Amino acid sequence: MPVDRRPLAIFLMGPTASGKTALACALSKRFPLGLISVDSALVYRGLDIGAAKPDAATLARYPHALIDIRDPSEPYSAADFSTDAQAAMQRIGGAGRIPLLVGGTGLYFRALQRGLSSLPDADAEVRAQLAEKAAAIGWEGMHRRLAELDPQAAARIKPGDAQRIQRALEVITLTGQALSAQQQGGRGQPFPWRVLKLALLPQDRAPLHARIARRFDDMLHEGLLDEVRALRRRGDLTPDLPALRAVGYRQAWEHLDGLYDAAELRNRGIFATRQLAKRQITWLRSELDARVLDPEQGNLLGRAADAVGCFLAAK
Repeated sequence: MPVDRRPLAIFLMGPTASGKTALACALSKRFPLGLISVDSALVYRGLDIGAAKPDAATLARYPHALIDIRDPSEPYSAADFSTDAQAAMQRIGGAGRIPLLVGGTGLYFRALQRGLSSLPDADAEVRAQLAEKAAAIGWEGMHRRLAELDPQAAARIKPGDAQRIQRALEVITLTGQALSAQQQGGRGQPFPWRVLKLALLPQDRAPLHARIARRFDDMLHEGLLDEVRALRRRGDLTPDLPALRAVGYRQAWEHLDGLYDAAELRNRGIFATRQLAKRQITWLRSELDARVLDPEQGNLLGRAADAVGCFLAAK
C-alpha cells in the first residue's frame, strides 16, 4: 500500500456557539499548530461584537490567519477564501507547524478541500430579464419556477432570497444545466493535505440553544447596536452587502431602521442564530469522514487532544 506523504492539516468544524474557538486555542497550547479562521463574517474589519470575533488579547496570544482582511464594503467569496487559506497553510507548514482551520462556514471548507465548479459570470441582460419576470410574478413565483428546473437548489434557497434565486436561474439560462449539478464539480486533483476532521455535533441541542441566547444577550449588552450604528455612519454600506447579511447585523440594522422594537430584535436575532446553527449541523452530518465530538459531554479538550495526538503520531 502506498504511503500518503501529504502534509497534515486539521479541520475543526461546528455550529455557532459550540466552543470551536476556545477548543482551537487550547489545542494550540498542546501541539505545534497554526490557526486559520474559516468564518465568512470574521474576514471583515469592524464586525467584532456581532460576529463573536475573538478579542484582541486572545488574538495576540493565539493568532488566527484570515481575520480582519476585508473592509465590509468589499466582497469576499469562497474562491477568495480557498486561495487565501492555501497560502496560509503553506506558510504555517513552512514554519514547521500544522494548520488547524477552525470555523463554521461549510462552503469555505468545501471550496478549500473539494474545489469549486466553473460557473458563468454574471450576465446583465439575463439578470434584467429575470428581474422583469420577478416584477410580474414575484420572487416566490420565481422560486416555484426554480423548483421545477432545479429542485435541489430550490430546496436550499429560501423563497425570499431574491439574490440566490436570480443567480440559480441565471446559471440555468446561460448553461442549460441546473446549478446544483454544476456545483457538484470541483477539484480535479486530490487535496494536497491529509486532513483530520473534527466535528462538534451536540446530540442534545438545548444547551446549544441556551448558549446562543446568552451570547446574543451578551452582544447586545457589549454594544452590538453601537457597532452597527458606526457601520451605518460610514454612509457607504447597505444591508444587502454580504458583510451586513451576517446573522445579528441584519436584525440590528432593521431595528435601527425602526422596523421593530428591541424585544423583537432580540427574538429575531436569537431565532436567526438558531437557524444558522441548524443549517451548520445539517451540513456537518454530511461530512461522513469527520470524527464527531459531542461538545456537551465531559472532557472535550481531552477527547479532541487524543484524536489530534494520534493523527500527528501516525505521520
